[in-house]
Amino acid sequence: MTPAPRLALGFILITVTLDAIGIGLIFPVMPDLIASVTSGTIATEALWAGVLATSFAVMQFIFGPVIGSLSDHFGRRPILLVSLAAMALAYLGMALAPTIWLLLAARLLAGITSATQSTASAYIADITPPADRGRRFGLLGACFGVGFVLGPMLGGLIAGLDTRAPFFAAALMALANLALGLIVLPETVTDRTRRPFTWARGNPIGALRSLAQLPGLKRPLITFLIIAIAMNVYPSIWAFFGKARFDWDTKMIGLSLGVYGLSYGIGQALLVGPLIKRFGEHRAATYGMWVDVICLTALGLVTSGTVALMLTPITALGGVVTPALQAILSRDTPDNAQGELQGVLASLNAIAMITAPLAMTATFAHFTAPNASIFAPGAPFLLAAILMFAAIALHVKNPLDHPETRP
Repeated sequence: MTPAPRLALGFILITVTLDAIGIGLIFPVMPDLIASVTSGTIATEALWAGVLATSFAVMQFIFGPVIGSLSDHFGRRPILLVSLAAMALAYLGMALAPTIWLLLAARLLAGITSATQSTASAYIADITPPADRGRRFGLLGACFGVGFVLGPMLGGLIAGLDTRAPFFAAALMALANLALGLIVLPETVTDRTRRPFTWARGNPIGALRSLAQLPGLKRPLITFLIIAIAMNVYPSIWAFFGKARFDWDTKMIGLSLGVYGLSYGIGQALLVGPLIKRFGEHRAATYGMWVDVICLTALGLVTSGTVALMLTPITALGGVVTPALQAILSRDTPDNAQGELQGVLASLNAIAMITAPLAMTATFAHFTAPNASIFAPGAPFLLAAILMFAAIALHVKNPLDHPETRP
C-alpha cells in the first residue's frame, strides 16, 4: 500500500468512528432537547422521538442509493467532504433549533448525510483487493462499535455543561474531520470506473432492481436484509427486555450496552479477518449466522441477567456475518457500481431500522402484557432467531456460487 492510500484508510476509519461518536453523543440528551422545544407531556415527547428516529431512517432509505450513485459519477472525495460539511450543519441545526419543526428539519438533513457510511465503504472497496475487503469492512464495523460505545459516555459528560453542548461537540468533530479529509484524501474513482448518474439507478427501488439483476447478487441482498432486521432486535428492545426480565435499572442497561458495543468492536477488529482467511467469506458468514441463532435463542430463553451478560461477548463471533456478506457482494459488483451497491445496502439497513422496531416492540408488548397467556420478554429474540435461520437457508442454498467455498 502506498502512503496516500494508507493515510486515506486512516481518514476513512476516523470518519466512521467520529460518525458513530456523533450519533451516540446525542442519545443521552435527546429526550431533554425534545422536552425543551415541545413543552408537552412525556407521551408527546416519546411520540416526537419516534418521529425523529423514523424520519432519519426514511432519509437513509431514500438517499442512500442517490448519494452512492453520485459518488460513482463525481467521485468519493467530493461526496464524503460535502457530506461531512452537511453533517456539521445538521448538528449545528439541532444545537440551535428553537422549535420541534426546525429540529425535525435538522434530523432529516442528518439522515441524508449519513451517506458517509456507504461512501466510506465504497472507498474501502476501491482501495482494497477483493480478497481483503472482508477484513477491511470488519475494521469499519470495529470503528463504528468503538465510536458507539464512546459516544454516549462523552455525551453524558458534555451534557453536564449544557443540554445542547453535545450537538456543538458533534459539529466540531465533523468539521475537524472535514479539514483532515481536505489534506489527506485522494480520489479513487477514475475515468475507467466513472459512471454517469441516472435517476433510474439513483432511486432506491431502481438501484435495488438493477443490482438484483446482476448474477449471484439477488439472494445475498435478500439475506442481508433479513439479517439486518433480525439483528436490529438489540437496539429495538434491549432496554425494555433488561428491565422486564432482569429488573435492571438505567445504569445496568447502559453497562450491558457498553459490554455489547465493546465486544462487537473487538470482534470486528480482531476476529473478522482471521475467520474469513481461515474459512472463506461464504462459510465464515454461515458459521457466524449459526452463532447468532444460538445466542438469540439463548437470550430468548434466559432468566438470569448474569448469564445474559456472559452471552454478550460470544455474540462478537457472529459479527463476521455482515462484513463477509459485504465482501461477497462487493466482489460480484462491477468497479463502477461500488457506490451504488453500498447505497443500496444503506437503504436495506434503513428498511430494517424502520420495520424491526415495529415488529420487535409489538412482539415484546404481546408477550409482556398483563393479560398475556405466556410471560416471555425474550420472545423478540426468538423471532430474530427464526429470521436468522431463514437467512441461513437462503445463504447455503447454492454454496458453490463462490469460489472460496469449493474444496
